[in-house]
Amino acid sequence: MTTITRTTYVIEMLQKVFIFSMEQALQHAQEVDALGRTVLIVCELPEAEFGRDQVQAYGRDWRLPRSKGSMSAVVEPVSE
Repeated sequence: MTTITRTTYVIEMLQKVFIFSMEQALQHAQEVDALGRTVLIVCELPEAEFGRDQVQAYGRDWRLPRSKGSMSAVVEPVSE
């Protein structure tokens, strides 16, 4: 997956699932590209699980024939 295509996919998914602005989605996409992960939200467990499920259900990148499925997402406890 090219960086531009991956970034486009991540931005589209974040705008749809989390209602992020273009700027917010771009920042998260750049962090994913640079670090391999990003913290999307800090919230109560049910909301975090719902967000994770929405990311995982978003589907493959239709622009890439070799795309097999959605991005992954995990729920982690907040460090105190």
